[in-house]
Amino acid sequence: MVAGGITSGSVVPFPGVQPSQVGFDRLELQRILDLYGRMVAAGLWRDYAMDFAREAASFSAFRRAAERPQARIEKRPSLRGKQGMWTLFGEAGQVLKRGHELSNVLSSLERKLLKVVED
Repeated sequence: MVAGGITSGSVVPFPGVQPSQVGFDRLELQRILDLYGRMVAAGLWRDYAMDFAREAASFSAFRRAAERPQARIEKRPSLRGKQGMWTLFGEAGQVLKRGHELSNVLSSLERKLLKVVED
């Protein structure tokens, strides 16, 4: 133990310093990449890109790399207390869904994977 109750080898954030960029935590990224994998398997998506900035992190999914993204999932923590920090944008940049929880925002994309099964 070192002074202040901190063990050697532990990472401690510097007091008063904000992170320089927004990112996805492990569970968020796992949920997004799981959906991406299922969309690739269904033949709907082929490529993706991630962007990490000071205000927001985004995940864009493409049918083809040369096109606009078919869907863009954005995490903007500054909107956490307002409309929610998660936003789903469509191909033309329109807001398709906003919410406080990632699962609710992704649900509209997951509906594309549902297929009607006849008896």
